[in-house]
Amino acid sequence: MLIARNKKFVIEVIRLIEQLPKSMVVDVFSRQLIRCASSVGANYRSACRAKSTADFIHKLKIVEEEADESMYFLDLLKEVVPNVFQETINRLLNEANELVSIYVSSIKRAKLNSGKN
Repeated sequence: MLIARNKKFVIEVIRLIEQLPKSMVVDVFSRQLIRCASSVGANYRSACRAKSTADFIHKLKIVEEEADESMYFLDLLKEVVPNVFQETINRLLNEANELVSIYVSSIKRAKLNSGKN
């Protein structure tokens, strides 16, 4: 389920970026956003193949950071692109926030289950 959700997230980010007006600032933010949004899914897949609980937790922390970074660049884009894109950006911000919450919860649960608080 999360693999598909992560994939859908990055595809929607790509679709947004393809529609944005071209400018130096938008291009810089867009490149960063694609990197971190695609990294969410890639690192989650890696976490699913972790060799230990510690490795799993470490990789999920990277996923959390990349999802949070995606929120940062979406928020920046929201400030610099025309209003016509605000609804899409808000929807993506909400999804990124939900993903961060899921991964934070998963990290906490994994730590509790491993006895590492």
